[in-house]
Amino acid sequence: MNPLKEKLAESLVIFDGAIGTEIYRRNFFINASFEQLSITNPDVILDIHNEYLKAGAEVLTTNTFNANARRLSHFGLADQTEAINRAGVELARRAADGRALVAGSVGPVGEPESPADTASRVELLIEQIGALSEADFIIFESLRTTIDLGGALEAMKSFRGRPYVLSFAIDPQSRCHGNSLDEFLKLLACYPGDAPTAIGLNCGGGPESTLIELEELVGKTNLPIIVQPNAGVPKGIDGRMIYMTSAEYFSTYAKRYASLGAAAIGGCCGITPAHIEELARTIKPLMRAEKRRIPTVEAVKEDLAEPVPLKERSALGAKLAAGEWIKLVEITPPRGFDLSKTIAGARRCREAGIDAVNLPDGPRASARISPLVTAITLQRETGIETVLHCCCRDRSLIGLQAELLGCAGAGINNVLFITGDPPKLGDYPFSSGVFDVDSIGLVKIQARMNRGVDLGGQALNAVTRCVIGVGADPNAIDLEREYRRTCEKVEAGADFIITQPVFAEVSLFSFLDRIAHLNVPVIAGIWPLTSLRNAEFMRTEVPGVVVPDSIMERMAAAETREAQRETGIAIARESAAAVRDRVAGIQVSAPFGNVETALRVHA
Repeated sequence: MNPLKEKLAESLVIFDGAIGTEIYRRNFFINASFEQLSITNPDVILDIHNEYLKAGAEVLTTNTFNANARRLSHFGLADQTEAINRAGVELARRAADGRALVAGSVGPVGEPESPADTASRVELLIEQIGALSEADFIIFESLRTTIDLGGALEAMKSFRGRPYVLSFAIDPQSRCHGNSLDEFLKLLACYPGDAPTAIGLNCGGGPESTLIELEELVGKTNLPIIVQPNAGVPKGIDGRMIYMTSAEYFSTYAKRYASLGAAAIGGCCGITPAHIEELARTIKPLMRAEKRRIPTVEAVKEDLAEPVPLKERSALGAKLAAGEWIKLVEITPPRGFDLSKTIAGARRCREAGIDAVNLPDGPRASARISPLVTAITLQRETGIETVLHCCCRDRSLIGLQAELLGCAGAGINNVLFITGDPPKLGDYPFSSGVFDVDSIGLVKIQARMNRGVDLGGQALNAVTRCVIGVGADPNAIDLEREYRRTCEKVEAGADFIITQPVFAEVSLFSFLDRIAHLNVPVIAGIWPLTSLRNAEFMRTEVPGVVVPDSIMERMAAAETREAQRETGIAIARESAAAVRDRVAGIQVSAPFGNVETALRVHA
């Protein structure tokens, strides 16, 4: 029997998170053996397992990562190796109570790490694996070197037919402390023993670096892949060390793992029951029927038509191609269905010479009238072009492609592709974000449609004529990631970029210098502050927006609400003037639907 293989074949499987992290949070410190707690403090370990089971975990991992005789000897516990491992399995089994599988955790044996140490290494592993006989399968975690991998494979020769998993920990910065995926897979391919039920990635450098490794691994193996990133390392932000991996952040990356074809997802160091609960809530309901993998169908070269030249796709495309100054106004669709005010605002923009109206798609995870319906109405009623946002959050891949075909059929030819704010930021935190794909993947889909082929390789009856826009955040906390993703968006097919609202021109200029080689028009976002309270909200509540102290002081110095509004307009005009020589145009937001305020900035 191989219960893990059966479970992986049914649907995406949720593993638990860190054991050691949870033990430490309960005030047990590192001068003690955490594994011995399965005997001395069993209620603590049982409580941790129960918390993960309650969170939605379908696999509970035993508290035995360092329970081999060599590591236990550091605490004078080598003679308790069998008892500690059996106790670890018994506690996990008691918590699982038939509702979850039990994985017997086996970590690296530890120093010395040399080929000459192979025999004793294998003996130590055989002893531990034998004591984990009541687990449903063995999982070798944090394999960093081929020495560790070779020891695990040799040890499993003594347990023919026993299900096991090999999980690799890849150094995200360099390979100087471990081996590469290619080296691991090469050794595994030439090994004569039973193949593992699955292979995995655990620990590493956090969710993002694990995503990069997964992208590499999926193309190199046909085995099911289990992904268990750790919480990453803290980042230095304004003198503070901040851990970025919130439960929402973790589940967003888990979406991407699932889309790439991960068979199971869990967590490693720093990942808690709260992370697993969010993971199970947002992903599991979407994966019951089958494990998802974004199709990688590539149309043959003969099937790809030449895209329509940028200058012929829309009036905005023509101005972008000619290098002319671009003037956009962003108007958020209303929460209700009365579009009269929005139509009047768009008509006023056309009269003022604005090139297009930018229409967000559920900003900050809010429910509003369909932006596509709004775009069609505005273009029909006012004659002004629109730039429609297309958000990955709320639609599956099928729905997104239907939306893009709808745009093409309705003559909505300017689209800004965004990943989207997670539901927890909005009025419906209980809603599930879809995130079948991110903005980079969606740009690739639209670029294919611009050549007459959809994601599945199906030919369209004509090429779409979309002018492809993407967002960028010059103030991103992780600028390296933002730079990399911006490059990937352009490589995928972006025709122009719109930035988050700019209040600190220095950050924008630095980012522009960094992406100058991309040769893509950048339109700077401008937000006219309406009050001190609005400035405080933008500063503290809107991701990607940095309002400098100097601007806060200017807003605070204005004594009346009207004076603050005038100050906000003045600041926006100054920002627009400061960036004019460096960008292709500006997009001014109409705060709270006030189009006249936006037009005063453009004047």
